[in-house]
Amino acid sequence: MNPATHFLASWTLANAADLTFRDRALITLCGVVPDVDGLGIIVELATAGSTAPLNWYSRYHHVLCHNIGFGLLLALVILIFSVRRWTALLLAMSAFHFHLFCDLIGSRGPDGYQWPIPYLWPFSRQWQLAWQGQWAFNAWPNIVFTFVLLLVVLYLAWKRGRSPLEMISKKADAALTVKLKAKCGP
Repeated sequence: MNPATHFLASWTLANAADLTFRDRALITLCGVVPDVDGLGIIVELATAGSTAPLNWYSRYHHVLCHNIGFGLLLALVILIFSVRRWTALLLAMSAFHFHLFCDLIGSRGPDGYQWPIPYLWPFSRQWQLAWQGQWAFNAWPNIVFTFVLLLVVLYLAWKRGRSPLEMISKKADAALTVKLKAKCGP
């Protein structure tokens, strides 16, 4: 699934409990940060025509940060920096694993490649998670799921007075929630 969908899903999970902004931000981050291993595409594209191309995206996307080792590192970060540690940890690990689940079911490439997830890495190279029914990255289920998440996010913004924009700009978040309350009532 695309990063925007991961962001909306993680932010929604972060709002499943009454948490501080910092805890919500950490939980949201845990649901998005696994895709940092996809930044290798920049190096791969930049070196594609060279005599020594670096296939960092092809080799490491869905490997370095899509596994239990990275999940444990995120858990440690949550335990150190969150306010409501155990609630934040539960929701953060839910966001992280939901990211992996979404990639497992809906991230097939245009060439048909099914990005397996090496869940036990770096402890073991065994047990690569893959699903034969994985739909394409741009398939209708991903689009529908993103649309449903947008509706949930708008509902939460109207009901709770905060939106995912809180992660980017408090001013934009306030403007959106005020506009929603004006349009939909208190």
